[in-house]
Amino acid sequence: MTDRARGEASGVVGNERLTALTGAVVLVLSVAEIATVPTLGSLMVAHFFVGVLLAGPVVAKTASTGWRFIRYYSRDPAYRRKGPPRPLLRVIAPLLVASTFTLIGSGIALAVTGPAPEILVRVHVVSFLVWLATLAVHVFAYVRRVPRLIADDWRPTPLQKRGKPERSRRRMRLTANIAALALAGIPAVLLLPTAASWEGWRGQAVTGPGVLAVVVCIVTAVAVLLKRR
Repeated sequence: MTDRARGEASGVVGNERLTALTGAVVLVLSVAEIATVPTLGSLMVAHFFVGVLLAGPVVAKTASTGWRFIRYYSRDPAYRRKGPPRPLLRVIAPLLVASTFTLIGSGIALAVTGPAPEILVRVHVVSFLVWLATLAVHVFAYVRRVPRLIADDWRPTPLQKRGKPERSRRRMRLTANIAALALAGIPAVLLLPTAASWEGWRGQAVTGPGVLAVVVCIVTAVAVLLKRR
């Protein structure tokens, strides 16, 4: 393998590992956010804080996957050799991205305005249901690969044994994630006082039919993924 080809392969691996690391951070925060939903009335402050904090890692992950998208469709040889995601994942990816940003954006807007604009509450709930369904399918598809990719980043490889560049790239990946969390943490803390306007709110966060629709979508998508394995 030539130095150029080795560098291109290293770039693809680095992008994949960055995406895995940011994805793991997003998943942990997403689980924490979902856990607040059943008792939203008493955990509204935590719901606001984690929701805004999610914005940083989400932007970082979108940038990482967006870079792969651009390089693949601009016919970069290394990314073309890596290949595209599976067809179903390519279909749900735009829905996942759109619902994620709509969910976070409407949540931040509600933190500022309070519960009065009912249309914002509805947008937030609908985007949550779409996000939950697409996220579940996405997690199912990658749950086995992500831990391996993160572990590989700390395991010596032939590329890493050649010198310091790979260790430097690993530090950059860690720094990118820490920076994303730190930058999102500032508005997350600043918006905490706005949660007071939601005290005593007893609205219905998620409807029964909405949950049923999400379950049906998840089961159908997982069945398709299993069939294509």
